[in-house]
Order: sequence, then C-alpha cells, then structure tokens
Amino acid sequence: MSDTMSEGVVASWLVKVGDKIKSGDIIAEVETDKATMEFENFDEGTVLALLAEPGKAIAIGAPMMVIGNPGEDFSALLAAPAAPESTPAPAPVTEAVPVVSTPAPAPAAAPVAPAPAPVAPAATATDDLLKASPLARRLAAERGINIGMVNGSGDGGRIVKRDIDFFNPANAAAALAAQAQAPMSTTTISLPAFVGEEKFEEIPVSQMRKVIAARLAESMFTAPHFYLTMEIRMDQAAKAREAINAVAPVKVSFNDMVVKASALALKKHPKINSSWLGDKIRINHHVNIGIAMAVEEGLLVPVVRFADGKSLSHIAAEVKDFSGKAKSKKLQPADWSGNTFTISNLGMFGIEEFTAIINPPDACILAVGSIKETVVVEKGEMKPGKVMKVTLSCDHRVVDGASGSEFLQTLKAYLENPVTMLA
Repeated sequence: MSDTMSEGVVASWLVKVGDKIKSGDIIAEVETDKATMEFENFDEGTVLALLAEPGKAIAIGAPMMVIGNPGEDFSALLAAPAAPESTPAPAPVTEAVPVVSTPAPAPAAAPVAPAPAPVAPAATATDDLLKASPLARRLAAERGINIGMVNGSGDGGRIVKRDIDFFNPANAAAALAAQAQAPMSTTTISLPAFVGEEKFEEIPVSQMRKVIAARLAESMFTAPHFYLTMEIRMDQAAKAREAINAVAPVKVSFNDMVVKASALALKKHPKINSSWLGDKIRINHHVNIGIAMAVEEGLLVPVVRFADGKSLSHIAAEVKDFSGKAKSKKLQPADWSGNTFTISNLGMFGIEEFTAIINPPDACILAVGSIKETVVVEKGEMKPGKVMKVTLSCDHRVVDGASGSEFLQTLKAYLENPVTMLA
C-alpha cells in the first residue's frame, strides 16, 4: 500500500471468523508508514482464520487471513516444513566432584637487605622539561643534586651554573616542607539530603517513524549537504497578504506565498528542481512542491502539484485540505508522491533559522523561519522592518553554490515584490 513499506500493522479487523465476504468488501484497516488505510478484499468465500493480531507488525508477504470454504482444512498451508529427523547426541554426563582447597605453605621469608645509604634523588623524566644550561646539568649530576629542586635565576627561570654553586639542600628541603605544611582551606558546604526517583517510559516505534528514520538517515549520510541562508524583507508581502485576504475566498498564509514564490523561482532555475539518480541527473520541468507537515507520529509531506500554475487561493485551499487529512490519517498514496522540491516551515513555532535534511528524491529543501520585526537600514536610515530567514539545503552532487544562490535571489525578488507573482 506504499512503495516504502517493509511491514504493516492491522489496526483493526472489520470482519470475524465465519463471515461470508466477497470481492470489494472492506475487511480491515491497515496502518502503513504514512497513513491508516482501508484494506479491500479481492476474493470470495468464508473467513476461516484471522492470522494478524491487531496492533502488531507483520512483514510484507506474510499471511494475514485465510479465506475458503466452510469447514475446509487449511492447516497444511500454514504448517512450517518439518526439520529432518536426526538422532540427538547423548548429553554429556557430568559428576560433581567435591574439591578441597588446602592452603599453600607460606614461602620462607626472604632475608632483608640492609637499607642503602641515602643519596640525592635521581632526576626524573620531568627534569628534561626544566630549563637548564648543559653545564648546570652536568654539575648537578656530578654533585648528586636533584635539579628539580633548584630554583633558576637565569632568563625565564633557566638554571645556570651559579644556581648549582649556591644550591643548599637544607634550604630547599625546608622550603618544600613549608609548602607541604601550608594550611589548606577547610571550608565545607553542607548540602541537604535529596531523594529522587529515576523513571522513564518506552513506546513502540510506529511504522511512520521507522520509515522517517531510515529515509532521512540515508539522505543525510548519502547526499553531501551544503546550506545557503538568506534574509528576505517581508514588509511588502505582509501588505499584499492583507489585501489579498480582504477579498480571497480562502485565507492565504505566508507559507502559501513562499510556496508560490518557490514554484515560480524553480521554473527559472530547473537545476534546483532536480534529482540524483546515480548514473544520471533528472531535471524536472514540472513543479511539484512537498509541504512538510507535523503529525503525532512524525512527519508527512503531501504534494502540491503544478504549483507554479495555481493561484495563491488555490494553493491555500489545497494545503488546508492536506493538513486536515494528515491529522486524521486520511491522506492517500497519491497525495504524498511525486515531489520535486520540498518546503519545511517552522516559523509558526518562533524558530528564526534552521537547516532541514533533504527529502529524497529531491535535490533541495527550503527551511523557512519566522518573520521577525527588527531594525533595518534602508538608504542609510534605520527603520522598523519585517525580516524572514530561509535556508536552502542542497545536494552537492546535483546543485552547486552558485546555482543555489541564484535561486534564492529570485525567490527573494518575488517575496519582496509580491505583485510580480501575479504577472
């Protein structure tokens, strides 16, 4: 029921065992990766068994139900092939044997060697990092002085000959001891006891979410993405929308205006309206724009076909219809197939700027942010203005930076002077 399905879920059965059914009857509601759809029967007979348990996924090609004649034996159809008989090898017999461990005799005490006479500590690996002249190092080694205890008086703390000549081990040891015995902060912080509870919930992954995860991961790690961001002044678009909505039969949104402007810009820049097919690039001369819509289970992308030739009111009515169908899971496969370009808009959530993952097989996707009132500079003067940021995600196998930039310039021109979209 969908070209991306690998498994499905019977949401509910509309028949029961013993019912007589004929071709054309609706026998179940099936949850695909994108919608819940009615499943039509193509045979005639009696329902002998319902094999798919509602709510549990079954693989494509697995039996869902059995239709036949009343009382017919169908067990042979479902029986798995028997494994070849073989004589099982006898299991090894093990016998528990008590094991008694006896303590090993203690080794004889080794003779204790007399403690060696105290010598100056040997230089460590960190001594190599100290700044010291070669002569100072040689003198320190000859006199048994740990060069790490010597304070340098040369440039940058470098140890030189006079530091070795005037080195006093007793003074150095006293300085180290005083440093070790320096009082440390004894301030402690008393924290009250806090008892919390760790808890979580796990929910099964829906068919829709599985497909979204697989397709977007494949897109992100297969298509080399790059991103182009542009600011667009929306002052004139806001005035045009207000005037249009005063007479239009359907209220036009800013997103509808972005759809129309994108469609017209794609006609002028067909490279952006393309697909990577491995050994060739398909340049589409028709413009079908997918509109990303959030639903409870994930994301759906219904398609406004031939958007460049439709009026703003037509696009607005179509998008509103798709939105209602998406939320009620009434979209059909024809509604979400055939996109050549996709728009994802998070402006209604107050998101100013974001990047989107390309929706295969498209070569590009446009991420639209919110319209923000800010201070803009116009002809050297500061004044209030409405600004919207858009980011174009491009598949670098198909689209280059210059091509993407030219498309955004054309999109900007349409939105900043909306009357040109009506020409």
